[in-house]
Amino acid sequence: MTKPKVLISDKMDPNAARIFEERGCDVDVITGESPEELKARIGEYHGLAIRSSTKVTPEILDAATNLKVIGRAGIGVDNVDIPYASGKGVVVMNTPFGNSITTAEHAIAMLMALSRQIPQANTRTQAGEWPKKDFMGIEVTGKTLGLIGAGNIGSIVASRALGLKMKIVAFDPFLTPERAVEIGVEKVDLDELLARADFITLHTPLTDETRNILSAENLAKTKEGVRIVNCARGGLIDEAALAKLLESGHVAGAALDVFQTEPATESPLFGLPNFICTPHLGASTTEAQVNVALQVAEQMADYLVNGGVTNALNMPSLSAEEAPKLKPYMKLAENLGSLVGQLAHGNLTTISIEREGAAAELSGKPIEGAVLAGLMRQYSDTVNMVNAPYLAKERGLDVRSIRHQKEGAYNTLIRVTVATEQGDRSVAGTLFGSDAPRLVEIFGIGIEAELSGHMLYIVNDDAPGFIGRIGTLMGEHGINIGTFNLGRREAGGEAVLLLSVDQPISPEVVKQACAVEGVRLVKPLAF
Repeated sequence: MTKPKVLISDKMDPNAARIFEERGCDVDVITGESPEELKARIGEYHGLAIRSSTKVTPEILDAATNLKVIGRAGIGVDNVDIPYASGKGVVVMNTPFGNSITTAEHAIAMLMALSRQIPQANTRTQAGEWPKKDFMGIEVTGKTLGLIGAGNIGSIVASRALGLKMKIVAFDPFLTPERAVEIGVEKVDLDELLARADFITLHTPLTDETRNILSAENLAKTKEGVRIVNCARGGLIDEAALAKLLESGHVAGAALDVFQTEPATESPLFGLPNFICTPHLGASTTEAQVNVALQVAEQMADYLVNGGVTNALNMPSLSAEEAPKLKPYMKLAENLGSLVGQLAHGNLTTISIEREGAAAELSGKPIEGAVLAGLMRQYSDTVNMVNAPYLAKERGLDVRSIRHQKEGAYNTLIRVTVATEQGDRSVAGTLFGSDAPRLVEIFGIGIEAELSGHMLYIVNDDAPGFIGRIGTLMGEHGINIGTFNLGRREAGGEAVLLLSVDQPISPEVVKQACAVEGVRLVKPLAF
């Protein structure tokens, strides 16, 4: 088996390359290339490990014909076109926890620097002054800290702030009351946070919902004398509006590690006496850089070698331990999606994916992705679990995932139903012996069959002699039959025949099969 090949295109800890090699990947470390050089090279690689310098554009992705995964050593992925990567079926991962402590500590350092005006005092003292009377600071003890975002980094900031004896209010739509109690914060809405906080720190990603969350309007709602810290993402604050409030004194001080445009060579904030800044140093510690490099190598190698998905931004996570257990289910799900896609006619409007028994206890997203990959393969030859949901959405397909607690006739079952202009079409399958996928029902007719290779699907009248006639036809054309699977609604009624054969079925054979007495429908299949 050929080893996956990985390119490390940005400078990172040398141990990352060692981890790739130890886990079964070939790795090249080639940094500092131009976009044109990377575009010419990227086609031979299955994985691309980056930091912030490499820009993964649509042009790069178009040239990356073998690429399966991009790994960002760090949190921010502004340099990766994630929607385009998803459309290409490329998994995009980051390492959200490798620099969490480092970024949280930087926020606390900025908060303390603001409260005691340390950078300004340092500059003037080193200039030969002794401006003791000019710098009257404030204590943080007893002050209210407002957290905008109480996820991983925000919760670490909260724990440090509690150690400083601060009171903490937090705005985060995803923060549960139980989690708020656990991390020692009071959950509030944004307006209340703005009105109460003596210090505000931001710890949220930049999305359509959070962009300019501290807009001119919201900044005007803040408490007189508030101090603001942003070590999260540029674009969360209206920098021009913040500058005006710093000049007026409404905002007593601000500390930014990130800017809307980086590198930030100019800003309305620069030169204001109550403003301090750093050049995006939140993750810049020796420990953090080692951690994120090692983590991205581990995550990417697990995906390329074992199928494990960790910290992916465009598909559900799937640990290396879960992957082997889910693998037969995902194969079954993909086959069922493919089968219903090949057989259902007309415009598909809705697809329902039901899990019963043991299948109901598994993660639903990977199974859903596998079903959609099988289904959408009828419309695209480059589809996989990553881009299938995007292709389905583009076609307006309503995807529904249903989990049944009950156990039916089978210990484990996956059922896929599509709504078409001709009505619902449903297929179902199970696992035999925990790892052998089997079809057990097709359009309401019970049938046991393995879906693999080339097959012929025939709907016919249940009548004596039919099997012989089909067998004779296959023999006349030199087509070897692997398996012969039958099902029927009732004696003498509609029946289904699934043949597995050793070669593709030609249109001529399909035409002759349609002419066999008792045949209602013939459809060649491929898995």
